[in-house]
Amino acid sequence: MRNKIFLATNSRGVTRADLRSDGVWSVETSLEGKRVNSLAADRRISGRVYAGTQANGIWRSDDAGRTWDQAGLSGQAIKTIAVSPLEPGLIYAGCKPASLYVSADHGAAWNELQALRRARKWWWFSPAEPPDWGAYPQALALSPEDPNLILAGIELGGVLRSTDGGVTWSGHRRGAVLDCHSLTFHASDGRRVYEGGGSGSGAACSLDGGITWQQPRAGLGAKYGWMVAADAIRPDVWYLSASDQPNPLKGQFVPPAHVEGKARGRIYRSMGGGAWECLSGGLPEPLDFMAYALIAEPGVSGRLYAGLSNGDIWQTDDFGEAWRRLPVNMGGIHRTMILV
Repeated sequence: MRNKIFLATNSRGVTRADLRSDGVWSVETSLEGKRVNSLAADRRISGRVYAGTQANGIWRSDDAGRTWDQAGLSGQAIKTIAVSPLEPGLIYAGCKPASLYVSADHGAAWNELQALRRARKWWWFSPAEPPDWGAYPQALALSPEDPNLILAGIELGGVLRSTDGGVTWSGHRRGAVLDCHSLTFHASDGRRVYEGGGSGSGAACSLDGGITWQQPRAGLGAKYGWMVAADAIRPDVWYLSASDQPNPLKGQFVPPAHVEGKARGRIYRSMGGGAWECLSGGLPEPLDFMAYALIAEPGVSGRLYAGLSNGDIWQTDDFGEAWRRLPVNMGGIHRTMILV
């Protein structure tokens, strides 16, 4: 676990946890007082991280989250950030109301790609943000093979696909989950895309770069899905954090996933196209606090981290067969956590 740094968003700002050389975890908070919605690391530049805030635009850190400087889009509500794995300096930012901005110079200058506004449908809305219920991109996924291929997951509006860097967009890709919560390409296989969402089966996948989609239900049924992750080496192994679908007839207007201490969450795994399996192996059953973060460690097969809303981090090294809780707490993990 040495040389690992976690960054998580919570009510205080951004919490940073790293393991010191003496084996003791160090935890500190930055961007205090700002509501941070999203985090993204630039894998090409050591220590470079971007944070998207609700009202203060984008911030950039060059020391893995210790200190930050403003990086544009001041006043914009940044909901998601994606850094290109192929083009140096290329960054996308999804904002509310539903819109998309791009920077080709590490955030020094930004331009809006207006096609996403034009792609909006009248029925798009976000059940998570009253009173305006305005929809927005919850996730942006960039292909690891094609610099012009982008997927945008809208909460609630579906999954859209662009093959020209966001200049034009398809409509919702049939078979993908309409209420998108998370969306990612496999780290090295541009054919594989994974989605977690709050409608349908709670999860969907594509084997052709997001053109066609399916919702595998075997072993899962109908769930309120949140985060997805895929094994760093094996694209046929992927994971989903999910909870029960809310039942308005029983007065459940807030999904159990978002009820602290009563999330009724679980982590599922699918291997080789097989049915979903509910993972235990030392994890609390069920999870009282939702796993808002699932992180597959780059270059390490079988290793996955799960970050819970209460700030705990759990680790598995054998594809989820056995888990252990790390001796550190982030003070809360809300919306996202990344490994730097």
